[in-house]
Amino acid sequence: MNRRDFLLRSSKKPFSPPAIESAGLEPYTGEWTSKQAYHLLRRAMFGATPKDVAVILKGSMSQAVDMLLAPVPAAAPIAYVATGGVAQGQPWATAGYDANQENSRLTQLQSWWIKLMLDQGISLTEKMTLFWHNHFSCGANSVKDARYMYKQNDLLRQNVFGNFKTLAKQISLDPAMLRYLSGSYNTKTSPNENYGRELQELFSIGKGPEIAPGNYTHYTEADVKAAAKVLTGWSDDQAGLTYKFTDANHDTNDKTFSSAYGNRVIKGGKGKTEALREMDDLLTMIFDQNQTAVYLVRKIYRWFVDYVIDSEVEKNIIQPLADIFRASNYEVKPVLNALFKSAHFYDNTKIGCMIKAPTDLVLGTIRLFPHPLLFPTALPQTNWAYRTLRRVMATMQLDIMNLPNVAGLPAYWQEPVFHEIWINADTLQKRVKFTNDYSFDKFRLDEMDYGTAPRIDPLEAVKYITDPSNPVTIVTEFAQIMYPVQITSEQVTELKNILIPGLPDVEWTVEWNDYQKNPTDDAKSTAIADKLRLLLKYMLAMAEYQLS
Repeated sequence: MNRRDFLLRSSKKPFSPPAIESAGLEPYTGEWTSKQAYHLLRRAMFGATPKDVAVILKGSMSQAVDMLLAPVPAAAPIAYVATGGVAQGQPWATAGYDANQENSRLTQLQSWWIKLMLDQGISLTEKMTLFWHNHFSCGANSVKDARYMYKQNDLLRQNVFGNFKTLAKQISLDPAMLRYLSGSYNTKTSPNENYGRELQELFSIGKGPEIAPGNYTHYTEADVKAAAKVLTGWSDDQAGLTYKFTDANHDTNDKTFSSAYGNRVIKGGKGKTEALREMDDLLTMIFDQNQTAVYLVRKIYRWFVDYVIDSEVEKNIIQPLADIFRASNYEVKPVLNALFKSAHFYDNTKIGCMIKAPTDLVLGTIRLFPHPLLFPTALPQTNWAYRTLRRVMATMQLDIMNLPNVAGLPAYWQEPVFHEIWINADTLQKRVKFTNDYSFDKFRLDEMDYGTAPRIDPLEAVKYITDPSNPVTIVTEFAQIMYPVQITSEQVTELKNILIPGLPDVEWTVEWNDYQKNPTDDAKSTAIADKLRLLLKYMLAMAEYQLS
């Protein structure tokens, strides 16, 4: 089922996709308007705001992409509430391990990341950090050390636009990954194949179709076993928050790989230096294969552009991007730069073709319609507010730092449905409940005694509109801000009738102007706010709002 037809089935007028345009990796030279700017920011960030769009429209598309590709550093997490021997307001990521504080620290770490996502500037940093978190999937519930999870998150963001091969090596020695994929238990007497398998199947070259038992096109089961032997001897060092090498646990024999890797032999060696050389040889062997570049480029494409990769996309987009990737020795930034500046990225068929991930839906809505209670300054309230957001997104199948398995989020690998997985009978209700609560019914926050609950202030939201005295302008401009696809004239009329049921437009104009003359009149402001709030509730619940 086509994802847009599925989501737009409620429209009275059947949705017709734009005619397919012949657009490839050549630089985009078309118009640079709010339509293209919103599209770029929706894909590169968690939602797009009119303020952000106005900023990037002051320059060219190319300048906007350059701005997005500038990394933004993040300060280490602090204790929102006291954790063990760490006082409130103090950093805890390098403090001693305390099993009794593990749940609290993980919650605070997740809140810290959500705060970064909400407070993001115009940068791809947070969206790309989440990409890497999904690519090198790792679950906190298995790792059981929030300090490890912070260290890994920091590693990902430090390398967010950097060298893929370098990051792959660092992940191979990352204490959270060593623990998550049993690397710490991989010894010469008892080789553990978990990481050696996932390094190839999920993190680098990809399996490919099975052409014979134990032969997956790009590598074989024998290669998994050989890789495991290369990686023996490494484990996590919890006291030092790092990795360690135990010479007695390392297999010093030569490791022979299959014809998929040209029957490469990695010479065994003794000691930490030789073990690191073996790891480098293993990664060099994998990254020498053309398929490794193709594999990651496909994942980037499905994350930022579209999950449909047909023969034309493979030929005109994936393969040329893979060439760029290899030519740059696996630097990620040139790939992203070429993709986001390409004619293909701004093709009409790529605008609104994806279903929003829960991060885009929840955090994007809050960034578009901010409420002070969801941008708190008091430390405990920050923790409780963002813990609530994390739980809400988890009910929609995205729990940051606790992804479902080592393959990451199914929406980016589960063929043939991919992103359509985000929408089902259960999650659709929860997605609409969130927007209903935040726009109309009040959004309840865990353990926060505010005396009220946050919801959109419609009198603030309507400030986005150039002429709020005109009901058609309100509807059409809200739609331009909120939806990647254009709504029909019939839909405009239906939405306008929420403001003025069955009445002529002038009725709203008179009421609005009367309110403007008396903005402190509670009765007038409440009447206007209630109508706008109901409009926003309906617009946020529409199928078009689920698209990106």
